[in-house]
Amino acid sequence: MRLLSKATQTALSQRNGRQFWGWLNAVFNKVDYERIKAIGPDRAAAEWLLRCGAKVRFQGFERWHHDYNGLPTGPLGRYKIQGIDATDSCIMYKGFDHLDGLKYLEEIKFNKCIYIEDTCLERLSSIENLQESLYHMEVVSCGNVTDKGIIALYKLRNLEYLFLSDLPGVKDQEKTAERLRTALPRLDVALDLE
Repeated sequence: MRLLSKATQTALSQRNGRQFWGWLNAVFNKVDYERIKAIGPDRAAAEWLLRCGAKVRFQGFERWHHDYNGLPTGPLGRYKIQGIDATDSCIMYKGFDHLDGLKYLEEIKFNKCIYIEDTCLERLSSIENLQESLYHMEVVSCGNVTDKGIIALYKLRNLEYLFLSDLPGVKDQEKTAERLRTALPRLDVALDLE
């Protein structure tokens, strides 16, 4: 009997732990519009991304920043985000308003992002600045992404390279890739979905 109660306690503890981390991740993704106005879209987006465990690369720099406290200081607007590596981060749809003001973002990697889903890719594709600037993208091991989310990327007019791997929700890989290639003739789609 004692063994059963111990197992029950462990299960409840794990469930409460998941709920706590889910809540905390949602808090990290909350958008503070006043902060964006005060410090600019690039700095605010960098703070959001690093808070959620992602990395950013600024225009003119080779180094990826991953330490929130190590973000460069200087005049507002000096540092423009050129790349985002969201590997293993907790970014989610709720925080995507941070991307609205980014004008120089050329590359984004979603790798093992458990909260990335179709609505995230649809939102990303609807941001006018990114439709112009984004040319390199990777979506790898994001289990909530389906064909619908990948097809939504057709709005990224200047996208030149798209790498897709380990996406169990993408059921018709070849048809999805072909639809993107038709909409974006310059796009090189690399598939590793088997």
